[in-house]
Amino acid sequence: MNITAQSTRDGIDLVTEQGRLTARLLAPDIVHLRYTPSHAAPSPSTMVIDPQATYPAFAAPQIQQQAEALTLASTQLRLRWNPQSRQLMLEDAQHKSLLQIDPLALTHGQLQLQHDKNDALYGIHGYDAIEQADGLLREGSHVASAGKQGFAGAPFVWSTTGYGVLADAQAAQFVLASERIDVHGKQQPITDVYLFVGRPRDIFAALAQVSGHTPMFPKWAMGFTNSQWGIDERELLDSVDTYRAKAIPIDNFTLDFDWKAWGEDHYGEFRWNASKFPDGPSGKLKSELDHRGIHLTGIMKPRIHVDTEQGRYASAHGFWLANSQTSPDYFSHQPIRELDFGRPAVRAWFFNDALKQSFTTGIVGWWNDEADESGVDSQHMNMQRALYDGQRASSNQRVWSINRNFYLGAQRYAYGLWSGDIPTSFDSMAGQRQRMLSAINLGAMQWGMDGGGFKSHPSPENYTRWIQFGAFTPIFRVHGTFNEKRQPWMYGAVAEQAATAAIRLRYALIPYIYSYEYQRHVSGIGLVRPLLFDWPNDPSVRDDSDAWMFGDYLLVAPVVQQGQTRKPIYLPAGDWIDWFSGKHYSGGQTIEYSVDAKQWRDIPLFIRAGAIIPTQSAMDYVGQHPSTEVEVEVFPSAERRAFDYYDDDGNSYAYEHGAYFRQTLAAQKHDQAIVFETTLPSGDFKPALAFYLVKIHGPVATAVANEGDPLTAFASLDALRQSSGEGWANGNDRFGTVTYLRIASGHQRRIALALK
Repeated sequence: MNITAQSTRDGIDLVTEQGRLTARLLAPDIVHLRYTPSHAAPSPSTMVIDPQATYPAFAAPQIQQQAEALTLASTQLRLRWNPQSRQLMLEDAQHKSLLQIDPLALTHGQLQLQHDKNDALYGIHGYDAIEQADGLLREGSHVASAGKQGFAGAPFVWSTTGYGVLADAQAAQFVLASERIDVHGKQQPITDVYLFVGRPRDIFAALAQVSGHTPMFPKWAMGFTNSQWGIDERELLDSVDTYRAKAIPIDNFTLDFDWKAWGEDHYGEFRWNASKFPDGPSGKLKSELDHRGIHLTGIMKPRIHVDTEQGRYASAHGFWLANSQTSPDYFSHQPIRELDFGRPAVRAWFFNDALKQSFTTGIVGWWNDEADESGVDSQHMNMQRALYDGQRASSNQRVWSINRNFYLGAQRYAYGLWSGDIPTSFDSMAGQRQRMLSAINLGAMQWGMDGGGFKSHPSPENYTRWIQFGAFTPIFRVHGTFNEKRQPWMYGAVAEQAATAAIRLRYALIPYIYSYEYQRHVSGIGLVRPLLFDWPNDPSVRDDSDAWMFGDYLLVAPVVQQGQTRKPIYLPAGDWIDWFSGKHYSGGQTIEYSVDAKQWRDIPLFIRAGAIIPTQSAMDYVGQHPSTEVEVEVFPSAERRAFDYYDDDGNSYAYEHGAYFRQTLAAQKHDQAIVFETTLPSGDFKPALAFYLVKIHGPVATAVANEGDPLTAFASLDALRQSSGEGWANGNDRFGTVTYLRIASGHQRRIALALK
C-alpha cells in the first residue's frame, strides 16, 4: 500500500488511498494518532475518553522534513516517520527509541507496536474476587474489560521504560509477545490511539488528562467505614454509640439491603424501609447521626422489581437492558429485571424524587452492587454516572461511591472500586495486595475491599491484620455477609486494642491523606502507588506487591501471614526510618522485620528520608473539632523535598472554583544548617489552622532564624506550645533529637537552623 507523508501546521499526516492517519501533539508528552477512512467522518470516542478534556497551551511542536522522512517533536518526545521501514518511531527527549508503530495496521482497525524485549509491561486488567492474583507484570494474551466483580480493566498498557499506550476502545484484546504488542477491538475497530512518554507519574498524569480527572471525595471518606448487612435503626445507633464510647474513630456507616423498602411498591428500591428505620424518612435519624459525626451511605442495585409502579414505568418506557431477563430476586424472591444505564433517559429517571428524598434524609453515598453481572463493560460506570449527575444537579454536596468493577473513564464520576465478595482467610487477604496495585496500575486509584473478608467469620488475628492492611488503602472499610459483624470489639480484647490503634493512626494521618486526595484530583496519581512508580529501574520492585508507597513519604508492608514472627521486607534505594521505633535502615536491601505474633500490634511502616508528614491530634471523626495546629514530622535530607499541604471545606465543590488552601512546605539539609520553607498559600479558603508545629528530626539546632531574624527560643516543648506566637525549642522523641518550630500558617517563611 502506497503511503504519502505530509507535514501540516501542527503535525504529520500519512495518507493512503483508503484513508488518512494523523499524528498530533495534545501536550508535550501526549501524541494522538487517529485513522479516518476516506469519505468517512472520524469515529466517535468511547466512554474511555473524557468528552470535556482540555489541554493547556504549550510551545508549538517542531516539525522537520528531510526528503520523505518527517519528525514531530516537543520538549518531551519525538515521533519520526521512517519511509524505509514504513514505521512511526516514538522516542523520548533523549532520542531513546521506545516504540515502533505500524501505521498500516491502524488502517485495518488494529494496533501493532514493537518495543525492547526487556521492557516491563503493566496495566490492562486487575483480578476478580476469586481468581488467583498472579502479579503486577503483564505478558501473553489479555482482555481489557470491566469483567466480573472486583475486576478492573482499561485498554491501556504501559512500561517503566517510559511509555504508555491507550487505545480508545470499549473492550480490547491485548497480545503481549516478546518485543511486540498487538491490540484489536472486540466490539469495534481501533482508530484512535494515545501515546504517553515519561516517568510513571508523567504517564498517569497524561492518562488522567485524556480519560478524565477524579472529583474529590468528601473529607469524611478519608476515615473509617463500617458496612453491615443485617441491621436496623436501634442496632445502628447502639453500634455508633459504642464506637464513640470506646473512642474508636469512625465516619461512615454503610447499609446493605436493610435501609431500603426492597420489593415494595411505590419506589421501594429508592426509599427508606420505615419498619427497620422508622426515623429514616423524616430525617430524624440523620439528625441523630449528624450529632454523632456519622454519615450514612447505602447499597444500590441495577435491577428493580417488575410488578411494581416503578417496574411498570420502566416497561412502558423501554428502560430494560436488552440482554437481561426477568427472574426471581434472591432476596425478595419477587421478579426483577436490570435497567439499561447506557440510555440517558434511564439515568435521568434513576435519581428520582424518591431517591432524592432518601438523599436529603441521610443516604449521602452510594454502594453500587452487582451491575457487573450484565456483561456490559459500562454498566457500573453508567449506573454511578446516573447518581453522580443526579446528585450534582440537586446538591453541592460531594459525591461518594464504591462499585464492584471498573472500566477506565469511570473515575470521572466520583467512582471508587472495591474488590467484591472476597473470602475470609489470610490467603485471601494477601491476594488483595495484587488486586489493589493492579487496579491502580490501570487508573483505578480509589480502591477498597471488604475488610475482614465478606464470606465467613475471620479469626481475631486475621481481623486485626485486615484492619492494619485497610488503614493503608485509599478506601478504608470493613464488611461481611448477612449478620456478620465487623466492629473491633467483636473479636476480643487483643484484636480490639490492635485494630483501634491502627484506626487511630489512620486518623492521625488525615492531613497527609487529604492532601493526596487533592493531588490525585489534579495529577492523576493517587494516595497509594506501587514501588515501581518511584523506582522504575529497580528490578527488585518490578513485580513487588508486598509493599507500597502511601503518599510520597511512607512505605507500608502489612503482615498478611498467620502467626508470622519475622517478615522479610525489601526497602528500595534511600534511607528509611521505622515509624514506631525510629530505627534507621539503608535501602537497596531486604531486611528481616521482627513481628509480634501474639499481640498483633506491629505494622511495618517506614518513613522515607526527606519526608514531610503533617499529622493531627486524635479525633473520633473527621472535623470533630477545628484543627488550629497541625504537627509536621520532617526528616531532612540533602535533597530538597516538598509537600503541598491542602485543605478546604471538605464537603462541597467550592474547591473547583478556587475555595481551597494550598501551601508548600519544603526542607533541605546542608552541611551546617537545615532550611525549612513555607510559601505563600494559593486559594481563597481560610482554614482554622493557625500554626504548624514542625518537628525537625536530626542534629540539634543552636540557633533558629527566619530570613536572618532570630526566632524566640523556649526552654521546652511545653513552653513553646503555651506561647501565643512563633518560636522554637529542642527536645527528644522516639526518633531521637528534634528541634521544634512553631510557625504561623499562611505566611511565607525561610527558616534556617544552625547546627552543632
